[in-house]
Amino acid sequence: MISHPAYAVEPWSLRETGLDLDVLAQSESLFALSNGHLGWRGNLDEGEPHGLPGSYLNGVYESRPMPYAEAGYGYPEAGQTVIDVTNGKLIRLLVDDHPFDIRYGQLLSHERVLDFRTGLLTREVRWVSPGGRAVRVHSRRLVSLVQRAVAAICYEVEALDHQVRVVLQSELVANEALPPSGSDPREAAWLWAPLVSEQHACAGTNGLLLHHTAVSGLRVGAGMTHDIHAPAPVGLDPMNPVSGGPASVRIVAESTPDLARVTLTATLQPGQRLRLVKFVAYGWSSVRSQPAVADQVAAALTAAGQSGWDGLVAEQRAYLDEFWSRADVALDGDAEVQQAVRFALFHLLQAGARAEGRAIPAKGLTGPGYDGHAFWDTETYVLQVLTYTAPQAARDALAWRHSILPQARERAAQLGLAGAVFPWRTIAGHECSGYWPAGTAAFHLGADIADAVVRYLHATGDVAFERDIGLELLAQTARLWCSLGHYDARGGFRIDGVTGPDEYSAVADNNVYTNLMARHNLVCAADAAKRHPDRARLLGIDAGEVTAWRAAARSMVICYDHDLGVHPQAEGFTSHASWDFAATTDEQYPLLLHVPYFDLYRKQVVKQADLVLAMHLRGEAFTPAQKARNFAYYEAITVRDSSLSACTQAVLAAETGHLELAYDYLTEAALMDLHDLEYNTRDGLHAASLAGTWIALVPGLAGLRERDGTLAFTPHLPAGITRLTVALCVRDRRLSVEITPHTTTYRLHDGDPLRLLHDGTPLTVTCATPVTRPTPATPDHHEPTRGAPTQPRGRAPARRRPDL
Repeated sequence: MISHPAYAVEPWSLRETGLDLDVLAQSESLFALSNGHLGWRGNLDEGEPHGLPGSYLNGVYESRPMPYAEAGYGYPEAGQTVIDVTNGKLIRLLVDDHPFDIRYGQLLSHERVLDFRTGLLTREVRWVSPGGRAVRVHSRRLVSLVQRAVAAICYEVEALDHQVRVVLQSELVANEALPPSGSDPREAAWLWAPLVSEQHACAGTNGLLLHHTAVSGLRVGAGMTHDIHAPAPVGLDPMNPVSGGPASVRIVAESTPDLARVTLTATLQPGQRLRLVKFVAYGWSSVRSQPAVADQVAAALTAAGQSGWDGLVAEQRAYLDEFWSRADVALDGDAEVQQAVRFALFHLLQAGARAEGRAIPAKGLTGPGYDGHAFWDTETYVLQVLTYTAPQAARDALAWRHSILPQARERAAQLGLAGAVFPWRTIAGHECSGYWPAGTAAFHLGADIADAVVRYLHATGDVAFERDIGLELLAQTARLWCSLGHYDARGGFRIDGVTGPDEYSAVADNNVYTNLMARHNLVCAADAAKRHPDRARLLGIDAGEVTAWRAAARSMVICYDHDLGVHPQAEGFTSHASWDFAATTDEQYPLLLHVPYFDLYRKQVVKQADLVLAMHLRGEAFTPAQKARNFAYYEAITVRDSSLSACTQAVLAAETGHLELAYDYLTEAALMDLHDLEYNTRDGLHAASLAGTWIALVPGLAGLRERDGTLAFTPHLPAGITRLTVALCVRDRRLSVEITPHTTTYRLHDGDPLRLLHDGTPLTVTCATPVTRPTPATPDHHEPTRGAPTQPRGRAPARRRPDL
């Protein structure tokens, strides 16, 4: 058996040059293909062996009861779990009498390549059957970014040294058995809820399966059709069809309620190939009839067949060429990070490109982790990237939030609040978190959504979106803050009993991140209402309410510990007992799996960047000296038990002048899934950490911020990176920023002149003339008595340059 768990470091692809069954599940996540609507895990074509089979449709889930040992008012009564829908990837091969299975016979070579420019997953295998017959299998797979319901596989088998009889079984399979889930609560429930058959058919080279979910009542359809190319036997007219296919191929079709199968049989001489192109289409609906869904699938298959394999490939390449022209990040000095950032951008595009009215889950459509739910990760991390690289995908994600406003307003009313309370975790818009201290109490989600709305508006100037969608999202979240908060005896506006981003500190008063984000939410809602008075009136926003929003923002309580000279994460946090890091062993991390939450909540230990994230997103609220002191303080107590943390710490490390530490955190975010740093990549990729690679590079090293609607850059490079070039999409213009240790050059590739800030100084860049400025010197905000920040024992990031 060939075993090679590492991946070749290449700038535009992920290449696996061997097959290690011990990491098969992880590789299935890494090689997953998706378009935001349809997702296929990177399972082997023949289906077995597998780590975790997976075919997903965004928004398709099953409901399940959520029992409680002690129920309480407002607890969600049902959960939602993503399900494995009909598998259209399967193409089984028999060589003479032996099934092609890499666990048997002799595997001579095995290579898979995910190409970020073409969007194709290519597999090349040379295998000798137990009967001594050698074949080469070559397959290429895509999930179309252009035709959102369509995926396709081009599968070839070639006889190498003997005549062989080959049998291909191309299948649609529903209700695949799933392996048991583990004990880690961060994993999905991996719900096995049988799809209920409604229709099955298979004739010629076409197959169709229709099912519905038993509880959620969603109808799912999957269909397939094929093009077959085979050498004709000597003396036989190759155009004379036999059973609907080429003359040298026998075709048999069959179906059962959970299976549609097209079987091809051919005899190949050495050097001859049998080529099968499989087109698969999906459709689903909660309201459309069985005939309508079947017709939708048939129509998608017809369109795919008209394009043909070559047409689908050409469409995919053109789509990705256009994407990379406005999104690429290139760097010199670290080939592994270069590969990782393109891997991240490719998968983020796959997660959101064609979601169109659906959420972007925390794992995208690469696996069932976190039950397929969407969290605040989407708005705070993923949309930071998509807003500047694929703005239509960011718009669609925010439009989904707008579409679930009815459920969010109903949830607010249930909790006795005004406005909208968006679900902490959900698929279809209902709250699915059964643990309210970390779920319902994390009200900052509303401000995170508002922040993403404002970022999108500043980056695109999309006035229609602001009027039709953005204003209502801003207003309903602003109403929440006025309802949730209150004025104290000193006139301060307090928001008590909430959970910030750090899930090791729950139900706290005046969480600084929450209050700063709420303040921004309130001001931006008031400003948007002023810009759109007619729409505001339709939403019931009057002058008194706008005045109340601005007053609450002005009076917002922002805690500060004058004795320590730092901002407490929340009121009283810096008075809590210190966590005993010296007595905490490496095996006890992540702490959430080994320590009771009540003990975490009452001590100074931080799971993920909270106050540090506030300094990134609301940096205007802090002085440079405060940022330096705060960063050092929270570095010493942050354990990074979350994949969300490293990228934010990288941003503030860069801003406060700790460039080598920023480089270390950048690398951790970049390699989170490629190196399986949290040991759960098998459940799917971490979309927020993928976004974190870009965040650590662009807001981090390039110093991207937004100041009053203007993009601002304060770039700095660590010694290991000698050049960084970032492409961005800003108000329908393509901008590139090239940073070297000595100079920074801004180039505009199309559109009207663009005003920017470079190290605080205004400049205007035009298509005709690039603008070059000196790269700023490394900032020095450190107090003479303070050294470099330190981390808890055993929790420092791996040094990217250990010689320093």
